[in-house]
Amino acid sequence: MAESTRIDALSIELQTSGKDKLAEEYGKVIENINANTLSAKLKNKDLSGDPTSGSVEAKRFVNAKGQAYGTARSGGAGNKVKSKPVVIPIDDNTEYMEEVEEKDLKLYGVNGLIERRTANHQKSMEVELETKFFDVAADAGTEFTPTETSIEDEIEEAIQKVETVKNDFVRGVPRNLINVIMKPSVYGKLRNKIATLPNANANVASYESGIFNNTRVYSNVFLPDDVDYIVMVDGAVAQPVLPSIYSPKKIDLSDATAFGMFLYKGTKAVMEDLIFVKKNS
Repeated sequence: MAESTRIDALSIELQTSGKDKLAEEYGKVIENINANTLSAKLKNKDLSGDPTSGSVEAKRFVNAKGQAYGTARSGGAGNKVKSKPVVIPIDDNTEYMEEVEEKDLKLYGVNGLIERRTANHQKSMEVELETKFFDVAADAGTEFTPTETSIEDEIEEAIQKVETVKNDFVRGVPRNLINVIMKPSVYGKLRNKIATLPNANANVASYESGIFNNTRVYSNVFLPDDVDYIVMVDGAVAQPVLPSIYSPKKIDLSDATAFGMFLYKGTKAVMEDLIFVKKNS
């Protein structure tokens, strides 16, 4: 009878206070993903619209051009602001759903089990978001073929490809907005150089980073297999994420309880002209 009482008590807790615990732990999951993933640092955050409607929008504004004094007055109006809207559909849906038997609750207790499983969900979400982010960046970018032979000169050449872009939207890009994301074997070739320079993100342990020639450089294991590195500006790819927590519920005709999270998201390049990709040679 004592064992039955314990199981019943845990079941009640899971349905009531357990819901609060689940919401609290999944809140930590989202915060930790934003802190631990490189994609969260690099992605475009200047988005408008309601994600629950199914999409959000990013805009790139065309640079203004100077005209002779009096042009607007004689024409009766100034030039209209031109923009290029990019719609990012929230069409990539994932669920992280699990069920737990009451006998397992006996071993771990509700709080211990939720903490264990949400931590595991966090790691899985990080892999999913990072992988999709860099897959999209690699597909959208322009393939870059270096002419330099040493790794330092090659990376500098790649940086300049982005730095010198000029079109209706940009007239060159400051180096403090440029990032080089490399697979570990390529990053390792620069490691001795980077080790002598300031680390821009020493508090983030999930990826290596540093400064090379006034540009942020990163080692990342989530690049596509055929890519050596990607050079891209901050905000070149958007990845809105809309999480939804599934409160614990008893599964019909069973002694198990289901809980988890739904992840609604979309990943799309916003500035493909500012992404260059070096494929494997």
